[in-house]
Amino acid sequence: MREAILVVPGVAMSEGAGVRIARLLGTQRLQLLDPFLMLDHFDSADASDYLAGFPDHPHRGFETVTYMLEGRMRHGDNRGHSGVIGTGGVQWMRAGRGIVHSEMPEQEEGRMRGFQLWVNLPARLKMTEPGYQEFPAASLGREARGEGVDLVVVAGATSRGTAGPVAAPHVDARYLDVALAPGARLEEPLPGDHAAMLAVYEGSVAVGGGGEVGALSLVVLGPGERVVARAGSAGARFLLLSGRPIGEPVAWGGPFVMNTREEVMQAFDDYRAGRF
Repeated sequence: MREAILVVPGVAMSEGAGVRIARLLGTQRLQLLDPFLMLDHFDSADASDYLAGFPDHPHRGFETVTYMLEGRMRHGDNRGHSGVIGTGGVQWMRAGRGIVHSEMPEQEEGRMRGFQLWVNLPARLKMTEPGYQEFPAASLGREARGEGVDLVVVAGATSRGTAGPVAAPHVDARYLDVALAPGARLEEPLPGDHAAMLAVYEGSVAVGGGGEVGALSLVVLGPGERVVARAGSAGARFLLLSGRPIGEPVAWGGPFVMNTREEVMQAFDDYRAGRF
């Protein structure tokens, strides 16, 4: 059974043009968890917290995953691709060798809530063509296990065979959104070679034999082959994320994640020269 080996509280900050977020992964407490680079949670019913959005910005060398719990976000890029991610939808974007894109709210009021996860790419895939996997809420896998356990499956598959629509074979990613009723218990196997974490965003949950962890916390799981999580008295919602580590050097410079500092500097040069 995997135990909680580190609990990291979310750090409040702003990104883009002033969007308020809580950063769960990618902080001084935990800079990355191979193959995952960063995890941000945004949640506000105050439009002034999110209306400025994320204007045009570049990426190279990794993938971004936007999962909308509530609200609507419009995205577009310098290759002519555009669309809207609605409530319950997901966009898994491969930045590859370079893309310039924007993410702007498609609403002027109401609650906007969701996550953005950054997933690293191995060296052999960092300079591939950019691409998207986009799916509305109805396309995601859903599993009601009874006894207060419900799952939304974005990527990978559960032990009961419910699969998500996103394919991420380079890290064999699992991305589950788990809802537990008060006192309900989830038990789910995970590959022993995966790094794994829980991102708690509602209620509280106890992992393995540990104590309860409250909302806006990241729980890093130790080695093992299954995760056991029990909700507190108010229930719980959390993301269960796991992936096979890439095991390569990480050179990170702002919006670019490569293997060497020289590759990062080349990315800045290519962006400034308009070669994205």
